[in-house]
Amino acid sequence: MKTSFSAESSFSAAAPAQKYTRVAVLLHWSIALLMLGNVALGLTAALLPDGTLSDENIRFVIDTHKSIGITVLGLAILRVLWRLTHRPPPLPAEFPMWERAAAHAAHIALYVLIFAMPLTGWLHDSAWVAAASHPMYLFGLFQWPRIGFIMNLDAATKDQLHEQFGALHTACSYALYGVLALHVAGALKHQWIDRHSVLRRMMP
Repeated sequence: MKTSFSAESSFSAAAPAQKYTRVAVLLHWSIALLMLGNVALGLTAALLPDGTLSDENIRFVIDTHKSIGITVLGLAILRVLWRLTHRPPPLPAEFPMWERAAAHAAHIALYVLIFAMPLTGWLHDSAWVAAASHPMYLFGLFQWPRIGFIMNLDAATKDQLHEQFGALHTACSYALYGVLALHVAGALKHQWIDRHSVLRRMMP
């Protein structure tokens, strides 16, 4: 009995984890929910008829959008640092090689876009010609700095960069929607069609 218990303990210790750590799960869902909230904020402001919101309310929506973006950037940095120091659970052995490669490619694309979204938004905001006279406050708590070398450019250059960074920010958002849709569709396919319990790896 004692020998059997020791062998079982050794096997459990050597077996790879089947779920992400609690910190990884918390960071994953926090980033996901914040980004979905930011999408809702952006779409709400864009779809409402002109004049629906007062200037004060528009600024509140925009500033909240910026604050969430900066928060996502900070959480994404923590997520990468945690990922580098904590090995994720392996994919099920039944996955063919092309699905493993596709899953890894989708994860890399998600990480790139999760960083690209707030960074391009920050650049876009820093190139705003009125940025100096309209400081940004993170959730209204304290002033968040703009990117200095962008703000120090001449007005014409900043105006051009403001437009270009805005277009890049929008393009990144559409790319993120597409990759995220593939990511969710792939997870649901494996869970409900292939009967691989992949969702529980990232559930609390």
